[in-house]
Amino acid sequence: MDGPKLVRMANQIATFFATEPVRALAVEGVAGHLKRFWEPRMRRELLAMHAAGPVPGLHELVAEALRTQRAQLEPAARG
Repeated sequence: MDGPKLVRMANQIATFFATEPVRALAVEGVAGHLKRFWEPRMRRELLAMHAAGPVPGLHELVAEALRTQRAQLEPAARG
């Protein structure tokens, strides 16, 4: 999938959760949404982009979710 499109979609999720006054809950909300509704290949690609360095335009809640909830977001190993 197109990297900028993944960023745009992830940012839309973060914008929704940004209204949560407790930051930790907002980060968990972003991570939970990505885990429940994104295909493994989409999560894998976004995680790889984030691991390669700062992702231009990525909402801070998404970046924090990827950093702190990585284990939860990693798709199961392909086999």
